[in-house]
Amino acid sequence: MIRALLLEKTDEAVTCSLTELTDDRLPDGDVTVDIEYSTLNYKDALAITDTSPVVRSWPMVPGVDFAGTVSASSDDSIAVGDRVVLNGWDVGEQRWGGLTTRTRIDGSLLVKLPDALSTREAMAIGTAGYTAMLCVLALEDHGVTPESGPVVVTGAAGGVGSVSVSLLSGLGYDVHAVTGRPDTQGDYLRGLGAVELIDRSTLEEPGRPLARAVWAGVIDAVGGQILANLLAQVQPRGCVVACGLAASMDLPTTVAPFILRGITLVGIDSVHETTARRELAYARLATDLDRSALASMTTEIGLGEVEAAAPRFLRGEVAGRIVVDVTR
Repeated sequence: MIRALLLEKTDEAVTCSLTELTDDRLPDGDVTVDIEYSTLNYKDALAITDTSPVVRSWPMVPGVDFAGTVSASSDDSIAVGDRVVLNGWDVGEQRWGGLTTRTRIDGSLLVKLPDALSTREAMAIGTAGYTAMLCVLALEDHGVTPESGPVVVTGAAGGVGSVSVSLLSGLGYDVHAVTGRPDTQGDYLRGLGAVELIDRSTLEEPGRPLARAVWAGVIDAVGGQILANLLAQVQPRGCVVACGLAASMDLPTTVAPFILRGITLVGIDSVHETTARRELAYARLATDLDRSALASMTTEIGLGEVEAAAPRFLRGEVAGRIVVDVTR
């Protein structure tokens, strides 16, 4: 039997239950994966708590990530025994996600894990860490190096932010971390490599269209006024990478930073990124990410604990990454 966290919708409500399924309930696909680990992400928490209409097909197994071992395959590029990872591609929204012990999926959506990464480490990284690596690659593509100047990371104690801080620090960047809780999260962020903490409240009020140029690069996971204020503080020909909207979808800014300083704003679509870029991201994560730092930002729970953890995640009571061992 397959154990799965199943979301079902009725006229009255969305229900979440830990249930047992048979193979005939699995979705269509040419590869069957025995899942070992998944994660709890922001989007998963929204779906599980029915806080936002994330799910677009019912019933649904949530979980935008999973890693495991292939147990059956009719895809010539994927063999039985391959260790694989999946991030995005609308799993947990339109396709059944990773909070289950087995799934069936199109092989074209899977990435083979580098030998240096275990399936648990792949999920400690997860969509958040994979997105962080895409952000770092974008900064590098636009010529932002450690010698260019300081780089600031927003939402620094979250999943994307935590991995971003660790990656950038390990690569030699001068990393500044924006957090809403510098008193309680300061030691955690300094341990990941942040050299300075910035209280989020100092960036939440409208600022000038152009402010003092400080940042060579920005990795932003929150959007809204914070992103607008940081855009105004970027050095000439600097780069801002936007990958989230935890604060707001709005962007109340002007064209001034773009036409007077020539800065670049890059968007990251981790859900539909190309396979080649995904493979590059995981290859770099296997070599560049400090495993001890990864362990320090990771909490593990069992499949049966996910529903209770989701509201705490949305309340901002969880720092770093949550790995889900679906076998327990």
